[in-house]
Amino acid sequence: MTGAAAVLALLAERGQTLAAAESLTGGLVAAELTSVPGASKVFRGSVTAYATTLKRDVLGVDGVLLAERGAVDPQVASQMAAGVRDVMGADWGLATTGVAGPDPQDGRPVGTVYVAVAGPAGTGKVAALRLNGDRGEIRRESVRSVLELLHEELRENARAQDTEQNGGN
Repeated sequence: MTGAAAVLALLAERGQTLAAAESLTGGLVAAELTSVPGASKVFRGSVTAYATTLKRDVLGVDGVLLAERGAVDPQVASQMAAGVRDVMGADWGLATTGVAGPDPQDGRPVGTVYVAVAGPAGTGKVAALRLNGDRGEIRRESVRSVLELLHEELRENARAQDTEQNGGN
């Protein structure tokens, strides 16, 4: 089991929920998650914040950060993931932001993508990607990458909990 099915199964085992904030993927992450039967037990919803103002006004991304660095930035991705987690009342949030093309954006070349995961208690991670291909390929790889990042974080989080419960042994 890989991708959406794997992360949804792990979250269901834990009784945890997920929300997504998407920019360049335009709803593809939500579509991938909801293609899995039973996703509604875990997936709370998504925000497609394509416009920079929505990243600020809906997801709570810092307006100064957006003004100084633009929407294609690792901190923006991190704040989007945390923001959607909070807005949707989920345990985990994930986010995608980047340049799918055909033109550069905010001084960033096509294929520059940041994916982020925000978990319980402020845990999280951002991955910087340099993707090749056309617009569709970049968007699909962004979906795959953010789900893989979440999968890694869920496994890491589980190992940390096991260590805590076993007295660090």
